Amino acid sequence: MTLGPLMLDVAGTALSDEDRRRLSHPLVGGVILFARNYRDPAQLAALAADIRALKSAPLLIGVDHEGGRVQRFREGFTRLPPMRVFGRIWDEHPQRARHLARETGYVLGAELRAHGVDFSFAPVLDLDYGASCVIGDRAFHTAPRTVFELAQALMLGMKDAGMAACGKHFPGHGHVAADSHVAIPVDERPLSEIARADLVPFRLMIEAGLTAVMPAHVVYPHIDNRPAGFSRIWLGDILRGELGFDGAIFSDDLCMAGAGTAGGIVARVAAALAAGCDMALVCNRPDLADEVLAQLDVDWPAPARARLARMHGRPHPPDMTALRESARYADALHHIAGLGLDSGTLDLAADPTDYRAHS
Repeated sequence: MTLGPLMLDVAGTALSDEDRRRLSHPLVGGVILFARNYRDPAQLAALAADIRALKSAPLLIGVDHEGGRVQRFREGFTRLPPMRVFGRIWDEHPQRARHLARETGYVLGAELRAHGVDFSFAPVLDLDYGASCVIGDRAFHTAPRTVFELAQALMLGMKDAGMAACGKHFPGHGHVAADSHVAIPVDERPLSEIARADLVPFRLMIEAGLTAVMPAHVVYPHIDNRPAGFSRIWLGDILRGELGFDGAIFSDDLCMAGAGTAGGIVARVAAALAAGCDMALVCNRPDLADEVLAQLDVDWPAPARARLARMHGRPHPPDMTALRESARYADALHHIAGLGLDSGTLDLAADPTDYRAHS
């Protein structure tokens, strides 16, 4: 049984009959988890196992688990910092910042893999222009090369843990103030300006082996009148063509307001896949998911399946008991202790046990 091009969500902490029906549909290839799907580590591991058991080719399981404001699983997981913390450390100690970012990526990936999650939609590659409230401290830095250095370190840590990375939000969400969850942001800059700045981290991360990309629900009218996630120019000509990206492309959530330019939900999914997305996300609206499952007619190419297959986590990851007994994990926890503060400040005097996984 092959996987399909849709990534859906589930209602609660265990699969309902309706969840099982939807996820067993041939069009479905992945599940994205949210905070509502998490009660404790044992429950999460059981939920992931139930999801994997639904199909002979296991569904991909992803989550937005970046650190800071965007960390879906908290109690029982290490408290991870917002990425801006590493940028601030970089300004004084670049090598230390790289090291801490890699250790954080390892803890992020190892803990998720220990509970059956394949990958996180991280890292954020947007530049911090100080304009976007929805990006804000999720961005590493204002300087493109610094964003790359820190994002690559995080990606390498995730790879150490057996997890692929997904860079977002291509070609850059940081310059616009509007939040694509509730509006349709427009970035009026010409391509030359975007290429000199925002595209740099994406280009360098692709050269470094980035496995997946998520495009922004942002319109760049000097390039295309469609948001990047619906644009063959952005995804085909620029991302695949000029930047040479051969990894997976995930749409952002197509139920967001920023996706509204493409029409109803079936039209949005079809447009995203036609533009070059390999997998389309439909989240938090089971009624719309049912509409897509009933009406979508798409020819999903074999290369897309192959690209998505790379997003599965490394098989047979250590569970939390084994992780706690490993020197690699203990060292990483020691190094990042005190970084996971919501204020974005560095507290080197904090008790490291405050930030360790405890399940």
